[in-house]
Order: sequence, then structure tokens, then C-alpha cells
Amino acid sequence: MTMNATIETAPGPDAVSQRLTFVLAAACGMVAANIYYAQPLIAPISAALGLSHAAAGLIVTMTQIGYGTGLLLIVPLGDLVENRALICSVITLGAAALLAAAFATHALPFLIAALFIGLGSVAVQIIIPYAAHLAPEAIRGRVVGNVSTGLMLGIMLARPVSSFVTAVLSWHAVFFCSAALMIVLTAVLWMTLPRRKPVTRMHYGELLLSMPHLVRATPLLRRRALYQASLFGAFTLFWTVAPLQLAAEFGFSQRGIALFALAGVAGVFAAPIAGRLADRGHSRIATLVAMLLAAAGFLVTYIGTPGSMLNLACLVVAAIAIDIGVQGNVVLGFRAIFVLGHEHRSRLNGLYMATFFAAGAAGSAVGAFAFAQGGWVLASAIGGALPIAGLLYAATE
Repeated sequence: MTMNATIETAPGPDAVSQRLTFVLAAACGMVAANIYYAQPLIAPISAALGLSHAAAGLIVTMTQIGYGTGLLLIVPLGDLVENRALICSVITLGAAALLAAAFATHALPFLIAALFIGLGSVAVQIIIPYAAHLAPEAIRGRVVGNVSTGLMLGIMLARPVSSFVTAVLSWHAVFFCSAALMIVLTAVLWMTLPRRKPVTRMHYGELLLSMPHLVRATPLLRRRALYQASLFGAFTLFWTVAPLQLAAEFGFSQRGIALFALAGVAGVFAAPIAGRLADRGHSRIATLVAMLLAAAGFLVTYIGTPGSMLNLACLVVAAIAIDIGVQGNVVLGFRAIFVLGHEHRSRLNGLYMATFFAAGAAGSAVGAFAFAQGGWVLASAIGGALPIAGLLYAATE
């Protein structure tokens, strides 16, 4: 498939090659990483920009606000605008924002840049339904799972990579390098991706107004979004609180925490497996297993005395189990909602992502507060309760 081809209707069996799948997966990982680079760098960035401890959280919050806004206002354009041009335009916006962040020497310009980094990062959520559109029905879950593997690798590797680059060079170098990567990526995607012009004839305002109707009229969307919300809330709670626990109980440095974060990368292998299971009609049992794994992950953290090697090993097991559950289930959700119709696939994806992204933001905030009030015991109890709530809801299916 060349850049001159246009995909408008049902894809053929050769519409998405292994090479194209790899390119889409790599693009998802590189773009998604932009959301997470700043998370472990809050201390050096806030110190350099003169932000107080109370305001330092804005470094991450502004990116999240931009990303959430983009999910609702930019991602639906995938049902209206030619997809290759849209993807490259949004990534270019992100590249410009990354450069602005790299050059920033004061708080306000950096925070504005962070907002646009979030907006530019929603290209990921245009790429995933685009990949689903290219894939024939029989292998759609496998293709989406493989592309999502790149997404999850980007998320999990972003934190340790930015920590290591900052330790060797500076936090400015993280944003410079990512901006250069986005520029190269845009050129590669423009030359590689087939054009895809949606058949929707709506205006942009009509497109946005149709989204509440899609929520009301699509019970499967609501169910899959809430399933993933219960797991993603637990996921963000864990990765917010685990570094605090590692520093408090084990005396881990920033580099030690970065190495611990690499344990979660093992979970990326769940995405392609989940996709294959969904293609074979096993989504329900796979969903239940994902929720059980996440709940069990929090439970095993109580094994061993806090601060012991056994307890540390159990934290690593928990990280892997929770990540497998979350990453497998998100693909099951993609597979389920993407069969509902190609004409509104991007809007469905935007709504799906916005729902559990909001739950993730809440999980992070609740986790930090719970840890401050009751330590690991309270925070992990809340984290474990979330997938259990998802299991109870799944029992009503």
C-alpha cells in the first residue's frame, strides 16, 4: 500500500502489511511517550522555572488537560478529515509544542507548551482507529493489539528514558530530542501511510453534537469504557503511589525508581495476545481474567515485611500483573467498539478514551491523597477495590 492509495470502504486482505503495522505501532509509542516524559521530572523542571511545590503539579496537569481536550475535540475529526493529513498535522503541532517547552525559561510559556503537547499527543487516538479501518475484520483485533503494543511501550518507557536523559544531560534535552523525533516521524508517516478519506458528510459542529447520542445509543461503548475505567484508575493509582512507597520504604533514588518502572514493560505482551483472543470470540473471559489479575496485583503487595526483598519482589510482580490486566483489557475494548461501524469509529474511540482517561486522572489524585493519609495500606486497598468493582459490573453483562 502506497501513499497514493486511498482507503474509503471495506479493506482488502492486504490493506495492512506487517511493515505498516510496525510503523503505526512505533508512531503510537513515540507520540504517547510525550505525555509522560515530564512526570518523573517535576522536581528539576519546577526548580528551573521557579514553580512552587504547590504549583509543580501543573507541569503534568496541563498536559493532561490538553490531552483530554484533544480526545473530545480533535480525535472525532478522524470521522471527517482525511486521516493521513490529520495525523501528520497533529503530530506537527506536538513537535512545535515540544520545542517551545525545550526553550522555555519561565513557568507560563512552559505550561502553555505542556497544554499543546497534550493536544498534539492525541494523534495516537487517531492512529488506532485508522489501523482498525485498514485491518480486515478477521484480524482486526490482532492488528489493533500489535499497534497498541507500541502505545504501551511508549507509555512505560517514557518515564525511565526521561529520567536517564535528564541525569546525563538535562531536562531540556528530553524535549529537544522528542521534538526532533516527531519531525522525522511526521515525514515518515506522510510517505508511508495510505490516504483514508471518511465518508461522513457531517459538519464539525454536527460531529461533536452527535457524541452524546452515541453514548446513549451504544450500551457496549458504555460498558467497555467503564470496564477500562476501573482498571485504568487502579493503574494510575499504582504508578503514582509505587514511587512514593519505593522512596519511603526502600530508599530508592530517582534512577532506582526508573529501573522499577521498566518492570511494567513486561505487560505490553498482553496487548497482541488480547487482540488474538478477541478475534476468536473470547473477549468476556479475557476481560474477567484482566480484572482478576489487577486485583490480585494489589493483594500480593501485602506479602513480606515492608522494606524487605520479598516485599520488593512482590511489588515487581504486582506491577507486571496490573499492567498486563490494563493493557490487555484496553485492546479488548478497542476490538469491541471498532466493530460498531467505521463511520463513527473515531468518535467512539474519543469517548472510550476520554472516559477512562478521566478515571485515570482521578485515580492518580486519590492515590496521592490516600498515601498521604494512610500510607500504602489505604492507597492499595482503594486500588484493589477498583477492579473488583469492575468485576461486579461485568457480572451484570
